[in-house]
Amino acid sequence: MFLSSMKLGIQSYSLRKLTYENALKVMSELGISYVEAFPRHLPPSSNSVKDIINLHKENGVKVIAHGVNHLKSDKKELRSIFDFANKVEIEVITADPDEDCLNLMSDLVKEYDIKVAIHNHGPYHRWGSYKKIYEFTKNLDYRVGMCLDLAHLFRYGENPIEAVNTLRDRIHDIHVKDVNNKGEDVIVGSGILDVKGVIGKVKELNLDIPLMIEYEPEPENPLPGIVKSLEYVKKLL
Repeated sequence: MFLSSMKLGIQSYSLRKLTYENALKVMSELGISYVEAFPRHLPPSSNSVKDIINLHKENGVKVIAHGVNHLKSDKKELRSIFDFANKVEIEVITADPDEDCLNLMSDLVKEYDIKVAIHNHGPYHRWGSYKKIYEFTKNLDYRVGMCLDLAHLFRYGENPIEAVNTLRDRIHDIHVKDVNNKGEDVIVGSGILDVKGVIGKVKELNLDIPLMIEYEPEPENPLPGIVKSLEYVKKLL
């Protein structure tokens, strides 16, 4: 079967009302093997790396990505985030970088072999357009790319399938979401986004991209929506 190793997980922001430890327990109970850690759940300033690694091992959940992190052109600060990601074995740093730090990022992704995925955070965000992300990254190391947020790209007015087709192996993370005709987040599979088409394009191009369910509605009781979203996406893999 195609891409049986496709990495389906949860962005821990979906469980933001829980402690990180309890969020990981929930993911373990759901049979989820991958998480993208929300920085307030797992601050990059954390010192107890051994405890962090053990916490993930105990729950059988690998922290594959971390973010969204605001990255500045401060070499010391930027390196500290890469050091943290390296120690915790994070593969992708999802980011909102300042434009003037892109070249430094390109050097660090090569040094650490860790990817940086620029997150398109809404229609008024500086990185809202996949086309801008592509133009600013196309001449950098391939490990500098995009975290494709399906709902935010829809609200910007761009097509996520075209984004996948354009950036290809520069897409390092996908925030899997769905929206209704008002642009409001809903359970994945119940809205108007062509999630099936996006995943189909990923499969067609044979891309190995983590798929992170990010369920933002109902923060006090997100589990039913998360479960239904997972069930829908699993059928597409």
